[in-house]
Amino acid sequence: RLYVAIAMILLAVAAVVYYSLAGGHASSAPKPIILYVNQGNGVVNGSGFGSMAAFASSRGFNAVFFQIYRQGVLLFTPSQLSGFCEQAHVDNLSLFFALYITNSSQGIPPSVLGLGEDGISLDMSSVSSGAQEGLLNNLKSSFHGTTAVTTTDMASQLQPDMLILETYGPGMQQYVRHGTVASVGVFATSSEQDYRSQFRYDLQNSDGVMVFDYAGLLKSGY
Repeated sequence: RLYVAIAMILLAVAAVVYYSLAGGHASSAPKPIILYVNQGNGVVNGSGFGSMAAFASSRGFNAVFFQIYRQGVLLFTPSQLSGFCEQAHVDNLSLFFALYITNSSQGIPPSVLGLGEDGISLDMSSVSSGAQEGLLNNLKSSFHGTTAVTTTDMASQLQPDMLILETYGPGMQQYVRHGTVASVGVFATSSEQDYRSQFRYDLQNSDGVMVFDYAGLLKSGY
């Protein structure tokens, strides 16, 4: 009976802690806490994926946006991508394939769909709004997982399953709101205390938080 009582107390404490971190909004599922892996800032390949996933899991992230496509170039084979999905799931992480698109001629490679990924994220702020809408519609019509968009447009009208606003720095907190996921840019923090403060604010005042990026977080030592 003592063990049961202790277990119930621990569960109650955990619920209170999560409720507090979520800004007092009751939720049936945890908010996404996303680590973005930008291959342009630091390459993470087959030999480094496992350590990245372990790092993310140990730091409380529950999802990874893993950049697999940059400016029209697919960085990995389908076999490698399937392996990454399996590894991420072992570490209890949702894995999103992030596609960095800089030109409307760069389409969504069909070979990356349905390999075990939990979602696809489009990073396409540098193309026109019309092209962005077309790319998202193409993704929705051919992919049955979760769709996400990361954007620098604070007034974006796109409607993926998850809209992530790149609200990097305290000066962007006016755009942090529920209905979207906010972001912390490690490059836009002055200290670990500042990083944690921005992280808490974003988590409490939006539907989740994305940290950009893995290489920067490693280098910072936060």
